[in-house]
Amino acid sequence: MKGLFAAFGFLTVLPLPGSWLGDENDLARSSAWFPLVGGLIGLSAAFVDLGLGMVLPPMVVSTVTALVLLASSGGLHMDGLADSADGFFSSRSRERMLEIMRDSRSGPMGVMAICAMLLLKTATLASVPTPLRFSTIVLMPLAGRTALTVSLAATPYARRTGGLAGVFRPGGVHPLLAAATLMASGWMLQSHAGLIAAMASLTVTLLLAGYSKRKIGGFTGDTLGATCELTELIPALVSAAVGHIGVI
Repeated sequence: MKGLFAAFGFLTVLPLPGSWLGDENDLARSSAWFPLVGGLIGLSAAFVDLGLGMVLPPMVVSTVTALVLLASSGGLHMDGLADSADGFFSSRSRERMLEIMRDSRSGPMGVMAICAMLLLKTATLASVPTPLRFSTIVLMPLAGRTALTVSLAATPYARRTGGLAGVFRPGGVHPLLAAATLMASGWMLQSHAGLIAAMASLTVTLLLAGYSKRKIGGFTGDTLGATCELTELIPALVSAAVGHIGVI
């Protein structure tokens, strides 16, 4: 169970006793639990959204829900998105991109990426039909954390030394189980729409993994965070599209 607690400790701000988290080996194998952690984050955020929806208008509730999803990880993944944007859009060499991404300061591209993501999540959530809203919020972080497990196996670590993300060693079946969990959850929660959302999320994950490999030779902690944030948006986009074209 230390792998599960290590996953919670890494992916959330949940205060857990240090003795529960295990050592580096437990963290290295914890990616198998990422989808479960994502699903529990989504379930918690969905209940917050449901409660606030009884007293507040949709746009306000959507804004708060987007911030709850952001706060669940302490902004860890959003920071990765900002650093990745600064590095990838710098038009520099591979080594220079990695240096820029390691810099804790956010440049203009990073700030724009954060603002764009928060605006997109808020606007998209506000457009999700009420019957799909709860299940969509559950699927969002589930898709994002599944993307982490899949990305870890799809590409090598880009840095030669250093970096927390380099400790992860996903097992051969972990990515497959994570993908199957996401697709099964999508089907159970939303039927065909959920399955489409799951497949779209996995497709985006693989495309981002390929892009990262082409740009810097693999993944870093920052590119994993960016992948998580971008993939987390996909279920909301699919649900909003389903509502817009009048399927439900």
